[in-house]
Amino acid sequence: MTMLPQEIIRRKRDGRTLADEEISFLIEGLTRGSVSEGQAAAFAMAVFFRGLSVQERVALTRAMMRSGSVLEWDLPGPVLDKHSTGGVGDTVSLPLAPIVAACGGFVPMISGRGLGHTGGTLDKLDSIPGYVSQPDIALFRRVTREVGCAVIGQTADLAPADKRLYAIRDVTGTVESLDLITASILSKKLAAGLQGLVMDVKAGSGAFMEKTDDARDLARSLVLVANGAGLPTTALLTDMNEPLASAAGNGLEVAYAVAYLTGAHRRSRFHGVTMALAAEMLVLGGLASDREDGLARAENALTSGRAAEIFAGMVKALGGPGDLLENPSAHLPRAAVIRPVYPERPGIVQAIATRDLGVAVVSLGGGRTRPEDEIDHGVGLDALATIGARVDGDTPLAFVHARDDSAADAAARAVLAAYRVGEEVQPERPLVIERVEDEKP
Repeated sequence: MTMLPQEIIRRKRDGRTLADEEISFLIEGLTRGSVSEGQAAAFAMAVFFRGLSVQERVALTRAMMRSGSVLEWDLPGPVLDKHSTGGVGDTVSLPLAPIVAACGGFVPMISGRGLGHTGGTLDKLDSIPGYVSQPDIALFRRVTREVGCAVIGQTADLAPADKRLYAIRDVTGTVESLDLITASILSKKLAAGLQGLVMDVKAGSGAFMEKTDDARDLARSLVLVANGAGLPTTALLTDMNEPLASAAGNGLEVAYAVAYLTGAHRRSRFHGVTMALAAEMLVLGGLASDREDGLARAENALTSGRAAEIFAGMVKALGGPGDLLENPSAHLPRAAVIRPVYPERPGIVQAIATRDLGVAVVSLGGGRTRPEDEIDHGVGLDALATIGARVDGDTPLAFVHARDDSAADAAARAVLAAYRVGEEVQPERPLVIERVEDEKP
């Protein structure tokens, strides 16, 4: 078998099934640097169009997992995690990890940077001054053990091949590949040494998988490959037809997470998704007898203030300010221009082109168009109106946070175009579309 990157890429381009050894060879080369960025991009595009078999997905996931360290834990509770496929205003990870930790779980959450129109948890954490979002393994272990959770980005030790391919996918139009999403997510989770994983697979206008059928296929792929690799996993299909939080943008979403944890502001749909995922994690880890029990335990962890305490402890342990919860405005970045966007006519929000709001945040500087781009952590949108909300000349669709007036003007136009306003009262859509578990080939 010829082991040349270009030959392996050509075989996949032509629709051939790759052997485990060929996939391992490519991933090892990507890790060492003997496979170029152009070759990695070509491989990603070939996979995007030709797809991978289940066996190829498992091989790719395992090869990416083996490209770095694989953690082992000795903790007095289950090691659990959650991962979302991404959306607009999806900052659930920040409160969810301490909620589960408050219930007795340990959450070593390895998160990624933004992909396409969605914000990344790692970019949000980087808006907290002093926060070490990519600590060494020793610090990651210590914070997880002592605090109960550590939300970080990929380190050089964990799935380094995925880190490189992740950045390439972001700028080559291959983000939506079911096969690459599956391998990317699960390689990091397997490397983290988890004992249980819950997937939040988004569907709707702000998701990578807009159609429910596509989201269901991804959920089944993730559950199948993860369980096949020995990681107990379930998935929830959740709605992403509107922003989940009331903010989109890195620092603004951290501010929202702080407000959620302290009880200052809790958007109902955001809360519903957070609680549903927490209940799944607690059941999977044996910390709750069923989902109803899990919901009650998660609610108590939040309302008692214990989750907020753990979040504050995590931030401080990873180098951030000790008073972030008490005084977030003193620490989080602030944009130079903040401007309301009012609807052209009063009415009720009928629908939102949610993806377009995410693109507007990227255009403001809150995301990347190239892997090397610097992010402005202060820009974005907040006070986003929900579907069914009444808006008028006194109640805006959103507030734009921008670097300058020109950027604010462009973002305001994008917000106006993304919202459809009419007079019909909109029925509430279900938050959790369905649940996927124990899928077999």
